[in-house]
Amino acid sequence: MKKKLTFIGLGILVVFLLLLGTYKLMNSRNYQVFGGLTDKVETNEKVVALTFDDGPSKNVNQILPLLDKYDAKATFFLIGNEIENYPEEAGKIAEAGHQIGNHTYAHKRMVFKSPSFIKTEIEKTDKLIRNSGYKGEIDVRPPNGKKILGLPYYLNKNDRDTITWNLEPDSYYTSASDKVKYVKENIKPGSIILIHPMYDDTGKELQAIEEILRELTNEGYTFVTVNELQEL
Repeated sequence: MKKKLTFIGLGILVVFLLLLGTYKLMNSRNYQVFGGLTDKVETNEKVVALTFDDGPSKNVNQILPLLDKYDAKATFFLIGNEIENYPEEAGKIAEAGHQIGNHTYAHKRMVFKSPSFIKTEIEKTDKLIRNSGYKGEIDVRPPNGKKILGLPYYLNKNDRDTITWNLEPDSYYTSASDKVKYVKENIKPGSIILIHPMYDDTGKELQAIEEILRELTNEGYTFVTVNELQEL
């Protein structure tokens, strides 16, 4: 009986460790089993990548002038079904010379999904991005940054990069001032900053974006696309 209980205990421990490992792998911002992943770039140049997730939405019409004001280039990881809803805004992003990335078609967590589901989510969105007029390389950012095996395997097979981030002010703070302070205190050359401004109706995200642009520009930083950052 004692031996049996020991084996049961070991079995529970093994299952727990497997689940913990899977959880950590799913949420890792700097590691995946297959293919290339970029959460930041090692460089001595004072350059950073400002990235926006979700959308497009009408807020694009306020974000683009802010970027233009500070001569900044950004990377927009767009959702396929939102490009269908706001094709004009997607086109404006491409026309302004910013990078457009793939944030899947339906923004579902890309874990425990079939190969056919993953293929459809990525390729359907790729087509919509191309229809917007964007001609550059299309990087991929999984929704919520979550991935295990299927998505990294597909991207690696198709010579595509996974892009995550190393600074995420929205995850820790709600006020614009706190978000800006967090970025200023943690910024390093080669950082990738994640912000979610597309569905904000309060103006706080736009305020945070402008203050980040102003403060980092004053510190001598230049804002480039993810692709440009990777080329350093």
